[in-house]
Amino acid sequence: MAVAGLLVLLSLFVPLWRVTLTAPQYPEGLSLEVWAHTIRGGTQYDLPNINLLNHYIGMKRIIPEQVPEFKLGQPALGALALFAWLVALWNRRRAAWAWVGTAVALCLAVAVDFYRWEYDYGHHLDPHAAIQIPGMAYQPPLFGAKHLLNFVATSLPALGSYLILAAILIAAWSAISKRTPSPAGLSRG
Repeated sequence: MAVAGLLVLLSLFVPLWRVTLTAPQYPEGLSLEVWAHTIRGGTQYDLPNINLLNHYIGMKRIIPEQVPEFKLGQPALGALALFAWLVALWNRRRAAWAWVGTAVALCLAVAVDFYRWEYDYGHHLDPHAAIQIPGMAYQPPLFGAKHLLNFVATSLPALGSYLILAAILIAAWSAISKRTPSPAGLSRG
């Protein structure tokens, strides 16, 4: 459990998710990296270029400081790491399973929130945009790749997500490997 806590803590220092846009005019791609506390371009030019391109089709600008979830990301992951260390000290199977359940629930909540954000971002367009295609939505995929006009948007986990997944798997292994109490109550579970 201590290792699980360390992995969650390390996820604060690397991107959690990556969205890449490729097109003939951008063969090297434009990318966005989602961190626990912000969203930024893969290079210093990517986010401004994405905002400029999105302006023409009526999408909102991505302004990291205006995304309220980023105020919760670091404290939530920090609390999850602290919870793992407390479970390691307490050394109880139920507590380890409670941590796994909490971590999975947090991951699912973040995925649902990210999907809702992408949906809003890709569907609620400025009706006065320069380029309008009736019925067209520009929601990037939550996971995988999708064609959006002449762009291919690819959305995949980044290192931080893999660290959190590893933490969950290690915690589940920890819970499974703990001995259950015997009828005489001689071992801890």
